[in-house]
Amino acid sequence: MNCSECAVIEPVEDEGTVKFRPCPASLAEAVRAAGIIITDNRGTGTITYASREELMNVLKLLGELEMRHAAPLAVSISGAADRVSVERWLSLEQINVRFANDNLIDIIAGHNFCSHMQPIVNFNEEIVGFELLLRPLPQGSPFKPYELFEVARQTGFHSFLDRAARISAIETGARMLPKGIKRFINFLPSSIYNPKYCLTHTFEAIDRLGQDPQDFVFEVVETESIRDISQLQSIFSEYRRQGMKVALDDVGAGYSTVEVMTSLQPDYVKIDRDLISFCDEDAAKQKIIFEILNRASSFGAHVLAEGIERREEFLYCREQGINLAQGYLFGKPEDKPPVHFESIV
Repeated sequence: MNCSECAVIEPVEDEGTVKFRPCPASLAEAVRAAGIIITDNRGTGTITYASREELMNVLKLLGELEMRHAAPLAVSISGAADRVSVERWLSLEQINVRFANDNLIDIIAGHNFCSHMQPIVNFNEEIVGFELLLRPLPQGSPFKPYELFEVARQTGFHSFLDRAARISAIETGARMLPKGIKRFINFLPSSIYNPKYCLTHTFEAIDRLGQDPQDFVFEVVETESIRDISQLQSIFSEYRRQGMKVALDDVGAGYSTVEVMTSLQPDYVKIDRDLISFCDEDAAKQKIIFEILNRASSFGAHVLAEGIERREEFLYCREQGINLAQGYLFGKPEDKPPVHFESIV
């Protein structure tokens, strides 16, 4: 079973067909008036192209007609030899973004990325886990993770990338980390439409690699707008049903408010790095941190301070009872665990 959101991203070939819908009679006639052969089947128009130039001309025409008729079109492009069982329908805007970012789309489609690990420590400064973060391959094309996910979002490929990134993180942890060490892995709530199905590949990867579900913590990524609390609660429930923990990232900033945290009651609460920066000197930040700690303690969550770069921040957080920390003070994201960690385990 597959769906269009996570289906393989096929390359755009120089020969193939363009399908679009809706295709009312007036739109089909306008296409024919432009000298282009079109077939119309139950409201879906099909145009054959024989070169990249022809394809671009067809898309340009459809864009003009979309504006003229004030009716958004859904478009599917397939190569002459395509045998894809699931058609991927995109808007013309999404297709234009794809063509403008061919290099990033190739990275997404080819899984040309890897996962780096940033240590998470307790307040005895012992490594108890790692957050796994998407990074370019050592000899691969460079990219900024945020830009990659943003292009994926704009082109409708974010579900594909999010799933591939989760699998990469699981596989990296299986190769590099011993059992008993927590692996914090990001996910996009908007990429998961049906938790019981959309997360199947994640759970299968953990089982296939012989990993312990209790070692995994899945966290809502920092850039994700939380629009549907009930949907996110159902995602959390599915992770927990499989024996895994869940985390809310960047609490205290943007969408991850204290109220959202209280509604979701995650197992781990990660305090936003902007709140942690110089928190030892800022009474306003200290007040918010205290409120987060107080609320988190009411439902038994572990609290983690993100972005610690100064020992003074570390000492202040420890004094307040925060029991986990992450930041450059303890290590940057790397392709391998720290040498001193390897010697311990």
